[in-house]
Amino acid sequence: MSTTQSERLRALLEPLAVAAGLDLEEITVTAAGKRRQLLVVVDADEGVQLDAVAQLSREMSEALDASDAMGESEYLLEVSSPGTDRPLTEPRHFRRNAGRLVKLQLKERGELIARIMTVDDTGLDLEVPGVKGRKPKPARADFAEIARARVEIEFNRTADGGTDGDTAEQTGADESTEEA
Repeated sequence: MSTTQSERLRALLEPLAVAAGLDLEEITVTAAGKRRQLLVVVDADEGVQLDAVAQLSREMSEALDASDAMGESEYLLEVSSPGTDRPLTEPRHFRRNAGRLVKLQLKERGELIARIMTVDDTGLDLEVPGVKGRKPKPARADFAEIARARVEIEFNRTADGGTDGDTAEQTGADESTEEA
């Protein structure tokens, strides 16, 4: 996608996302057979509701049809929220994932797996899980020293935030389903 097309798409679609109370995180155009696919990723501090995505998709589709931003050829529009595999690159991404386990690649210290406890203007207060029954330890990572970061998926997290191999018994099936 050319910079000009990317800029035109962002200028057209970002105001719609902002009006819906969402952040426009990413716009990607890829070839999909004879058509092209336009992927728009949106997010919000409180998460993204399916109804909001559906409404925004309709509004974006109307705006795209009324403009020439995608040219004359056919395209498929997909509006989505970020998946768990998306990299954390902005302070708001870390803030939205407070309480979750993340894998950080730090420029000087290497790899660190820790739970985000709080996020401020300059970085993260973390809790490094204890190994073999040891207590967790606090840590700090400034945004400037983070080279890469991703959420680590936890399959055995209990309702109180700890981890245990018997999570399903402790939290109950209904509670696990609601968290997912």
